[in-house]
Amino acid sequence: MAQLTFAAAINDALRIALTIDPRVICYGLGTDDPKGVFGTTAGLQAQFGAERVFDMPTAENAMTGIGVGAALYGLRPVLTHQRLDFALLSLDQIVNNAAKWHFMFGGRRAVPLTIRMIMGRGWGQGPTHSQNLQAWFAHIPGLKVVMPATAGDAKGLLLSAIFDDNPVIFLEHRWLHNLKGEVAEGDVRVPLGRAQRLRRGDAITIVAMSTMTAEALHAVDFLADHGVAADLIDLRSIRPLDWDMIAASVKRTGRLLVLDTGSLTGSVAGEIVAGIAERGWNDLQAAPRRLAVPDFPEATSPALTRTYHVRAEQIVDAVAAMLQRPIDSAPLAARRTHPHDVPGAWFTGPF
Repeated sequence: MAQLTFAAAINDALRIALTIDPRVICYGLGTDDPKGVFGTTAGLQAQFGAERVFDMPTAENAMTGIGVGAALYGLRPVLTHQRLDFALLSLDQIVNNAAKWHFMFGGRRAVPLTIRMIMGRGWGQGPTHSQNLQAWFAHIPGLKVVMPATAGDAKGLLLSAIFDDNPVIFLEHRWLHNLKGEVAEGDVRVPLGRAQRLRRGDAITIVAMSTMTAEALHAVDFLADHGVAADLIDLRSIRPLDWDMIAASVKRTGRLLVLDTGSLTGSVAGEIVAGIAERGWNDLQAAPRRLAVPDFPEATSPALTRTYHVRAEQIVDAVAAMLQRPIDSAPLAARRTHPHDVPGAWFTGPF
């Protein structure tokens, strides 16, 4: 195991994929830039050449269509959109071509295309640079959707995505890029569709994704100091969902809180609550609950985003209410010494 940042783990996964399979190509706006898409593609063109690692013009629909065509003719493209918001210009290629080709042509041709989309929030990014639209993509049959929360999963899930024969939407949150963690060396893959239990408890099941997993870890450890042992599940894959792990946890705890980085209405959190209501209604001892961002766009002004995103103290408050236990979350909130719209003092901006 090595200690790597989330960004370095992605770079390692790309380097391994390009090394072991000559069909893998890596491209997108800024791929060969000196900063290498926040460091995730740094040095790859120098090692593998401009025929396999290359930049593209600012034409999102075109570059995505090229990826679909390349995948149909035997390559395994990894396309990077520097923001999920920019990728919206290519939805026709993603939804009507990449996702449907395998079905429309009787399973004769696969589309092994991986599309990296980077998400952000805070630091004044505003409504058109901060959207978390995983629920959109999860709604489309034929797409797989992945949201890693740790450096190890960033590498392992990306390798699995690249060598999966289905189109995979790989969603990276910008706030996680400098997160450090243990990363397995070599070609070690994390299966798509399997969640991970990060903490074990029997008081309540907390299901999280992406940056919400980081917030949940702070909250769960704080709750443990107050005698509440929560079962924390990191989804890792949004589609397919690991229903077996979620349902088994709720069966043991009887309570469910789902944390989502997207808007509340039509959210992945809502799908999980509905699925558990169908699968395990009799296991629930209390009404399930969701925490997500409000149903309006994120503002640019820091003053207007102070309470927009879910933070660890709100998770503690929700758990306390569900358990009907008085737990003061103020000491947890007081631990944060950096501004609310950045993940830490190291963060120097979205670009």
